Amino acid sequence: MTIRTLFVTRLYEAMIDKPDLIEELEHSVRALAADDRAGQAWSKAHGYRGYTSYASLGDLPRRDPAFADLVKLLNGHVRAFAEASHFNAGRKLKLDSLWVNLMKPGGTHSGHLHPHSIISGTVYVAVPPGSGGLKLEDPRLPLMMAAPQRTDDAPEDSRPFVYAEPRPGMVLLWESWLRHEVPPSAARGDRISVSFNYS
Repeated sequence: MTIRTLFVTRLYEAMIDKPDLIEELEHSVRALAADDRAGQAWSKAHGYRGYTSYASLGDLPRRDPAFADLVKLLNGHVRAFAEASHFNAGRKLKLDSLWVNLMKPGGTHSGHLHPHSIISGTVYVAVPPGSGGLKLEDPRLPLMMAAPQRTDDAPEDSRPFVYAEPRPGMVLLWESWLRHEVPPSAARGDRISVSFNYS
């Protein structure tokens, strides 16, 4: 008997071993959260518990050298992920958007995907205890109809949801069509991350 594993969904995980850069990014995100009135207003209007620059600042790598340094590192990670995924356009992928997230205790981000891009990801800057992981959903889930629940000891590649547990300096990359969400944070401090898309 042979059982083959088909249609793999990849999640890339790496660490940025530059504590000074992570510290600079945290300082920059906190400064943006205090000063960016348009981002504050958007966050409030959309029920975002905390602050995001998603709809207000589209030029962070030109605005702040810490983000420019981050993008140089991300380019290499994205290239490696594209090659591991056998993409034909690996060297042509370019940063399309980059934004910051400062999530207050209790903050959450419901399930979503990133249309019009190829690779999406997040760099974790501050992850206090209780922040929770990134929840990733099996893309076949809506098609499973009468499929039974998985056993408690099912391997990760057989589960309908997988939780990636972030740490400060961690980079996670995935294909942009992969549905994901941020469950409610039970942390006492701010969870800070930088999210981005490549197209």
